[in-house]
Amino acid sequence: MIAKMKKSKSMALTPMKALEQAAECLKTLAHPHRLRMIQMLLRGRYTVGELAEACEIPSHMASEHLRLMQRCSLLHAEKDGRKAYYQIAEPHLANIMACVEARFGGETG
Repeated sequence: MIAKMKKSKSMALTPMKALEQAAECLKTLAHPHRLRMIQMLLRGRYTVGELAEACEIPSHMASEHLRLMQRCSLLHAEKDGRKAYYQIAEPHLANIMACVEARFGGETG
């Protein structure tokens, strides 16, 4: 009986390849500026300049953060004339950010 339970539990585990992908994307999120950008983008769409200003960093640094998050398919950009607006592409980011905000104090500072 115990052998059956152990086997069924292991079969329900996420494949290692998927966990490797998850770890890579979580590493990408593990930066305060990127978390702030995600927090903002969950509330609307923003340009690089707007995100850079909110993070108090130069636009070229904000662009690099955004590029890294796009590489993990967390965000996408939409052109509107000469401006690009960034939006959330991964709906599960809302749950991840809710956990971060619940654990670390929500919208302080």
